[in-house]
Amino acid sequence: MSREFPDYVDPWRAADGRRNIGGTLPLTRFSRLRPLLASDEGEARFSLHFGHDAQRRPTVRVKVSAPLTLLCQRSLEPYIAQVDQESLLQIIGAPSEQALLSDEEEFVLVDEGRMAVAELVEDELLLAVPQVPRNPDLEPVQHSTAGKETTAAAEADDRDQEARQRPFESLAEMMKNK
Repeated sequence: MSREFPDYVDPWRAADGRRNIGGTLPLTRFSRLRPLLASDEGEARFSLHFGHDAQRRPTVRVKVSAPLTLLCQRSLEPYIAQVDQESLLQIIGAPSEQALLSDEEEFVLVDEGRMAVAELVEDELLLAVPQVPRNPDLEPVQHSTAGKETTAAAEADDRDQEARQRPFESLAEMMKNK
């Protein structure tokens, strides 16, 4: 683990000084991320670049890279998803300042004048984890129906279309089977 950075930073002073902070953190340190992982081995490499935007508001550009071991929901096997996340965040000190930002601008709310570096890195990793992890290297699942091969995605689309046309049909079938 690289300890060339502070645990906390004053983001307004860092922005004024155009400070850059970087290093690595072990994945075991991220208590909110660990339950989403199949394994917490490895480390996250990050860099924070503080500065100001065109309106002279303080910002931080966050870059995070980490290999996350996720559990594929298709195969139920672990796989490694390489995360390379980059965000530009406006630094605000009170929730009321959020109203001054456009809908497209992302922000980080700084509590008590100091920002926890590890928490900011963990936030970026949490945003990168898919809701339903699927290994992109897996072949599409093939099903045979009436002598015709279709992909699982095509079948799911067909089921969705049928559900939209007859939303209570499956409920009626369940009631018949009881």
